[in-house]
Amino acid sequence: MTPEDCAAKTTPAVSGMASYFMLDGNTYKAGAELGYAGLDFYAGGRAGVLGDADADQVAGCFGFMEPGTVREWLEQARAVAPPAQTAATFMACGYAWADEHLGDDVDWTRLADLLGRVSAAADDTGLPLFAAWRSAPEPDDRGDKVLALHRFHVLRELRNEIHVGAVRDAGLAPVEAVVVKSPAMAPMFGWSDLPEVNEGTRARHDEAEAETNRRIAPAYAALDESERDELVVLCEAALASVG
Repeated sequence: MTPEDCAAKTTPAVSGMASYFMLDGNTYKAGAELGYAGLDFYAGGRAGVLGDADADQVAGCFGFMEPGTVREWLEQARAVAPPAQTAATFMACGYAWADEHLGDDVDWTRLADLLGRVSAAADDTGLPLFAAWRSAPEPDDRGDKVLALHRFHVLRELRNEIHVGAVRDAGLAPVEAVVVKSPAMAPMFGWSDLPEVNEGTRARHDEAEAETNRRIAPAYAALDESERDELVVLCEAALASVG
């Protein structure tokens, strides 16, 4: 399996595993108990590793959310706690989710190792959110399920920031990409007056997905061919273990 094929085949797990805790009601229940209003906990949690970065920079890293909405969320989150604290609290919810929802029939130790090697090999030039999460402390004392979840999250930020650039280069506006891929999320992300999707829009989005795989492939080249095959199998097993 080529690095590019591996990038494509692991996308469901890389994009999906961390999103489970980000969409889990218990995450926002925990946030509400601390004074967060809702998606301010999400935005502040993801961006907290950037410190007091300007909201426009954060919106650029997120890529697919309406910038004014991102600014509002960050202001709300920063009124509750400093950015680094929000990031740590948000990820703690992810670790709790992993302990509760990930099954025992996956080699999490091996999966965490392979994910970590891909992340370590990635070029972080122009990818500030990924770079910040990659350098953030890892949960070394929480077991390999939690470590794997953390590393899935780091790779999710890598893929997202690379995808932001690929979407732009394909001639798509951020809101167009959202409407193609996740139309139900568009209002949640702060978008209104949603554009119509046509075959041309879908074709450009497909090209952006393919280009994302091409751009991220060098990180997967850190693994040999058999290890890339193994990573795909383990990612599929990880997704199947979620309960």
